[in-house]
Amino acid sequence: MRIDFPALDERKPLISDELRLVPMWSVALAIALFAAVQAAVHLYLVQHQHNLPPRPFLIFWSVAWGTVIAVYTIMVGYVTRDARRRGMSLALWTPLVIFMPGAIGLVLYFLLRQPLLSSCPQCSANIVPGMNFCPQCRFQLAPTCPQCQRAVRITDAFCGNCGENLAVSAAVQGQLRR
Repeated sequence: MRIDFPALDERKPLISDELRLVPMWSVALAIALFAAVQAAVHLYLVQHQHNLPPRPFLIFWSVAWGTVIAVYTIMVGYVTRDARRRGMSLALWTPLVIFMPGAIGLVLYFLLRQPLLSSCPQCSANIVPGMNFCPQCRFQLAPTCPQCQRAVRITDAFCGNCGENLAVSAAVQGQLRR
């Protein structure tokens, strides 16, 4: 006899779910900054500089830098929402991402970010992945060995840590519940 455990939401987020995290202020600011780069190059620079490179190069240069600045702005907005849902400090990560040169802060964020929090099926408390029991209500989230309380898979016949026969333990627990 096996004990069924509720499956916590362990699916990988889809790209569409991640894109919904980008706040509208970030998108609006990115569009404004892209337009500002275009205006600076094509209106100001063309009128005030005499030794300009060819027009196709100017167009390429302005579009490339405008895109880089716009994408970076959108990524800053994404980090502000993503850090909050992962339980990370916004006061630390937002300035790091904005002010570290060469997008080092952004790279560090993606390397060091915490896993997504899940919710306890019983009390809805935030739970770090890998926990066996809810820290708020002691709800059992994953199967554990009755002998050593280490995590085991539902398909395991024996505990990989202490060697406990899990099939016998489940049968005994089932009889005790009756």
